[in-house]
Amino acid sequence: MTAPQIPPSGLKGKILVIDDELDIREGLYDLLTLEGGYTVELAHNGTAGLHKIESTSYDLVLLDLMMPDMSGMDVLRQVRKTDTETPVFMITAYGSVEAAVDALKLGANDYFSKPWDNEKLIIEIDRMIARRLLEYENTHLKRALKQRYSFPNIIGKSERMVRLLDLVGQVASSRSTILITGETGTGKELVAKAIHANSPRADQMFVAVNSGSLPPELLESTLFGHVKGAFTSAIQTKKGYFEVADRGTIFFDEIGTLGPETQIKLLRVIQEKEFTALGATDPQRVDVRILAATNADLAQLVKEGKFREDLYYRLNVINIALPPLRDRKEDIPPLLSHFFTYYCKENEKFLNAAGKSVLQFQPEAMQVLMEHNWPGNVRELENVVERAVVLASEVNVPVDVLPDALLQANGVRVNRAEGSPLPADASLFEIVNEFERRTILERLEKCGWSQTEAAEGLHVPLSTLNQKIKRLDIKIRKKSDG
Repeated sequence: MTAPQIPPSGLKGKILVIDDELDIREGLYDLLTLEGGYTVELAHNGTAGLHKIESTSYDLVLLDLMMPDMSGMDVLRQVRKTDTETPVFMITAYGSVEAAVDALKLGANDYFSKPWDNEKLIIEIDRMIARRLLEYENTHLKRALKQRYSFPNIIGKSERMVRLLDLVGQVASSRSTILITGETGTGKELVAKAIHANSPRADQMFVAVNSGSLPPELLESTLFGHVKGAFTSAIQTKKGYFEVADRGTIFFDEIGTLGPETQIKLLRVIQEKEFTALGATDPQRVDVRILAATNADLAQLVKEGKFREDLYYRLNVINIALPPLRDRKEDIPPLLSHFFTYYCKENEKFLNAAGKSVLQFQPEAMQVLMEHNWPGNVRELENVVERAVVLASEVNVPVDVLPDALLQANGVRVNRAEGSPLPADASLFEIVNEFERRTILERLEKCGWSQTEAAEGLHVPLSTLNQKIKRLDIKIRKKSDG
């Protein structure tokens, strides 16, 4: 795969234009540099274009179909022999459907007929390059992590995450008990699964236990199993998690919530490598690696007498402390890329029906995301991206798609009363939202509050208008009868 150009600040990528007509080349150069923000190189014929492609990587090639020395089809054939990834848009003066179909069969990504719509051309180029860069960055990051650690679901390039992954790689093959600490939403279970997947126990069971979700009496039966008749509702013998996880791994999430009796029994399993099912008389040997996680301060719980000191030291042989997202904000862009790719794929049918493709946040939205404190950590970020995939009406997701609570936490005012004046220190986000709100209100009033007519007058799909009405908190009045 030819790697996309990683553009410097202020530029979006590099495009090659191959066309024998000087006016076309110059016109595309002005359009793509001045309006598109791209770096553009020009070739006056197919031969010159191939020489440039052989020596330089491009994010997209605009290729004329009809040229005197070598046709665009011939150039495309040569390019696709060695490069199947670089997007190629064909340009034809004739709008020939047959020629366009042939070009698409040879590996062209799209075609445009002269004269083309400048706005549509820029939109399609933006979409194609954004998709390619997003896929490349996500694939490249995953490949780098997989080559080093084979942890495909843990995304992070910050120094703290690199050190943490080094530690995970070192301890995965050991038999030691590990305590994973960190705030809610930092990915503690993902780390536990990565440890198991890279251990000698990888082909055995990984059993996760939510320690705080079950009452003590039910938790003990769940962990250690019971024999028939052990209690009133025990109508048959049942295996517990420890027996199921034999030779594998058992993961205790939020272990600080374990009750005193369960703590004693867990300590015995760690020390003696055996347990006794409820109602049974004979202990049962077990070979299980124990991983535990908590967002609480277990050392403080020990001081308060709420957690056994001996169990704490048995669990805390190796500690892996996950940093909160606010302390590794350089990981936000690759995380966004990862979640956008995942949720776009999960919602593929929905996105296709809505006319969307791969999404990305606009600069104003990215600024808010980078400045946010992320109290919910990676889990909160994931929820924001999933919401954006479903609600966004544009490929470049605007700031008003972000949740109200997140905007308010970062000083972006939302849900103001209609018609109320903007404060003197209003942000750019507020000014743009207010302009959009007033424009939609004026159009709705002019159309007698018919949303269909308003959408037509504003030249946007009805679904887009409805989404903006919801985001801008516009109160809809009843449609006028006359």
